[in-house]
Amino acid sequence: MEASRATAVRSPAPLVVRQAVRDYVSLTKPRVQSLLLFTTACAMFIAGDPTVELVLATLFGGALSAGGSGAINHWYDRDIDAEMERTADRPVAAGRISPRAALTFGIVLGAVSVLWLALLVNPLAAALSLAGFLGYSIGYTVFLKRSTWQNIVWGGAAGAIPPLVGWAAVTGSVSGLAIILFFIVFFWTPPHFWALSLLMKDEYEKVGVPMLPVVRGEAETRRQILLYSVLLYAVTQLPFCVGAVGIVYLIPSMILGLGLIGLAWNLKRRADRQAALRLYLFSLLYLAALFAAMVADVQL
Repeated sequence: MEASRATAVRSPAPLVVRQAVRDYVSLTKPRVQSLLLFTTACAMFIAGDPTVELVLATLFGGALSAGGSGAINHWYDRDIDAEMERTADRPVAAGRISPRAALTFGIVLGAVSVLWLALLVNPLAAALSLAGFLGYSIGYTVFLKRSTWQNIVWGGAAGAIPPLVGWAAVTGSVSGLAIILFFIVFFWTPPHFWALSLLMKDEYEKVGVPMLPVVRGEAETRRQILLYSVLLYAVTQLPFCVGAVGIVYLIPSMILGLGLIGLAWNLKRRADRQAALRLYLFSLLYLAALFAAMVADVQL
């Protein structure tokens, strides 16, 4: 009887620890990170033949950087996160992690990332990763998100840096094809995120965040999604046009691009939540498949 009582008293402690671990992991936004790290890894194999050790070191440093900027985003956005249904249970907004702890965690991850990449990869990869960290945590989160409807356009540049980090990790430089990879992610970001913002328009409007559907309306948002989808298709053909890749990349890039444009056109025509959700989900598959096709082309 005494042993069972002792167990009952002690049992909450492991639960608290597990919850704390889950909360700190969620600060790093692992689901968002996964696609960024995938583009980093793909860029490395497009650039050359990296060793397993170099790939792991680069991805770990990139994960620290992206995780740190995500934690700072949780810290800064805690007020509006608490008011939106989708984000109300985030650890800082819900009060499970203090704002000071989240900010400290984010800064430490960012600093360790720079040191890790500088020592184990190379200084250029570290500098580019730092630019991405500052671009998202300060440029987008603090200055752009609440001030302009173009927040995701210019803030999206931070999310386009991971391929540059991967390229620099292998080559020690940034070449023309690496810049094209940057612009592929840059032009992919608006249609991807604006599709999500259509689904969350009411929540963004409630907290005063000037996302495109709130400021310019849903019809203009759908038009911009279609426009950027067409621009993205054009950019994705550049690697073939400059002779960097061949038919193994060209055919999937055309199929994927036309699929995205088709979904964007359908969204413009139908203007319903199902069409927005379909485009948003496809855009995740689109970017991963596009980079994978380029890797296959270069490595075959």
